[in-house]
Amino acid sequence: MKNLKNLIKTALIALLIVMPFTQDTFAQEAKVNNANSNLTIFGTSNIHDWDMKAEKLSGVAVFKMEDGKLSGVDKLNFSVEVESLKSGKSGMDKNTYNALNSKSHKSISYTLSKVNKVTETGNNTFIIETTGNLKIAGETKMIPIKFTAITSENKVTLSGKVDLNMTHYKIDPPKALMGTIKTGEEVTIDFEVIYN
Repeated sequence: MKNLKNLIKTALIALLIVMPFTQDTFAQEAKVNNANSNLTIFGTSNIHDWDMKAEKLSGVAVFKMEDGKLSGVDKLNFSVEVESLKSGKSGMDKNTYNALNSKSHKSISYTLSKVNKVTETGNNTFIIETTGNLKIAGETKMIPIKFTAITSENKVTLSGKVDLNMTHYKIDPPKALMGTIKTGEEVTIDFEVIYN
């Protein structure tokens, strides 16, 4: 009987020692809030710089939280409907859709493959270094993306920039006015995507 009491006492003490170190961990699926998200593609041409804003974004993510802090990402994807990219110039839009073969490939998509590192920088802000697959015009390339993540009670905001060469995706840079206006091969995708 005495041994049983000692065993119970020892188990309770061990539990009390371990309890403060157990972490409150959970993961929850979140969806892209299209209305409040922004994605813009910036490029150049031999005449002037240009940009196109995406009007239709979608995607889901599963963020891992430990004690209220972001500790990882189990799932992350987002896509942009190609024909929702708008420059404000119908000719430019049409040439872009043709270059991206939007009839056959209706969206540009990113799918996370691996989280390489999560670093907390303060004020509920984290840097997430990732590797993932970016698919454009039917071509898929694995690329690194560094996201800045800001967490709040009911949302995670991911922002960042990605520099791409269109020819790596077998895309001929769009041309206009019988080829007199030629866009550069390099573009920058600048995004702020909100997951609720």
